[in-house]
Amino acid sequence: MLENFNFRVIWEYMPLYGQCFFATLWLSALSLLGAVLVGILACGMRLSQSRLLSWPAGIYIESIRSTPLLAQLYFFYFGLPSLGIMLPEWVTGVFALTLNSGAYYAEIIRSGIQAIHFGQIEAGISSGLSYFQRMRYIVLPQALGMTVRPMLGQAIVLVKDSSLLSLISIMELTRAGQLLTSERFMPAEGFLTTAAFYLVIYYLLKAFSNWSEKRLIFKEAF
Repeated sequence: MLENFNFRVIWEYMPLYGQCFFATLWLSALSLLGAVLVGILACGMRLSQSRLLSWPAGIYIESIRSTPLLAQLYFFYFGLPSLGIMLPEWVTGVFALTLNSGAYYAEIIRSGIQAIHFGQIEAGISSGLSYFQRMRYIVLPQALGMTVRPMLGQAIVLVKDSSLLSLISIMELTRAGQLLTSERFMPAEGFLTTAAFYLVIYYLLKAFSNWSEKRLIFKEAF
């Protein structure tokens, strides 16, 4: 197999792959940041006692989780201009990834919050902490700590889903593989190189997860 593998062509396209690699990184990072913020907001709304907050959050989460990302991406890319809303391609891509992953993050964070013993919240109330102080110092640190691994898994899904942005002509890793394949007709070289760069991102996220998990998870002292 390797005797037919053209490493010279891969090296020739390496500047393009480098550019698309960093594009995938910043697009994914921006989408991930937005998704976590949207997830925390949607989670807080869904846990609210007010139906005016919990129902819209529930509708958003269920509608996003029950429809494919590709359909959502095409809706924003083709549907919004028909409504008179014109956005750059990268904004549309980040917006779609943010809303899609935000729904999953909302459920992940909600499961972490509901796993916290209510006695800790009662202790915070008896100590005079306000709602936001309890969330800041008691609930969210433990919830995020307990959900580091599922959140990492969703982050990896988000990075892989960013490959769909190539369908709306955004220059990212999958688009680089498509260009190499179309120009040189070498799909093995093109998409194997693309997969190798995604593997690098995976190990970067895994290393960050191991680092953050040690600092977020609360361990009981015996």
